[in-house]
Amino acid sequence: MRRHRRKLPLTVDDIMTTPPLTVSPDEDVVSVAKKMLEYGFGSALVVEDDRLIGIVTERDLLYALSHGEEGIKLKARDVMTEDPITVKAKTDIMEAIKIMKDANVRHLPVVDDKGRPVGVVAFRDILESLLLLLHFFYC
Repeated sequence: MRRHRRKLPLTVDDIMTTPPLTVSPDEDVVSVAKKMLEYGFGSALVVEDDRLIGIVTERDLLYALSHGEEGIKLKARDVMTEDPITVKAKTDIMEAIKIMKDANVRHLPVVDDKGRPVGVVAFRDILESLLLLLHFFYC
C-alpha cells in the first residue's frame, strides 16, 4: 500500500505581513494604539537598536486601559511581552501553527539571523491562507 505524506507547501514568508509595525520602547501606549488602529495591525513590535525586544498586542493595550488614567501614561516597555517567541521566514506554516498553539499566542514576530524584525505572522494570516487553499482545492 502506498502512502503519501501530506505537507502544506507554505512557509511563514509566504503569508507574513511586511513590513511589521515597529515602535520604540519609550512610545506611550496611546500612540501605539493609534498606530495599530491606523494600519490595521493587532500587534506592534518593540524595537531598540534595530533588534526586537518585545511585542505589544491588543490584549496588552486592554491591560493598560483597564488601569484608567495611570494606564494611558504607560510606555510600550511597560506593557510589552519581553523577548517574544519568534520564527524565521523559512519556518514551515505547520510549525508556526504548532508554536502559536503551544504558546497560546496569536502573533509571531518574524526575525532575521541578527534578531531584526522582518515581518509578523498572525493567526489571521494563517487562517486566510488556509481558506484560500481550500477555495482552490474545492472550486
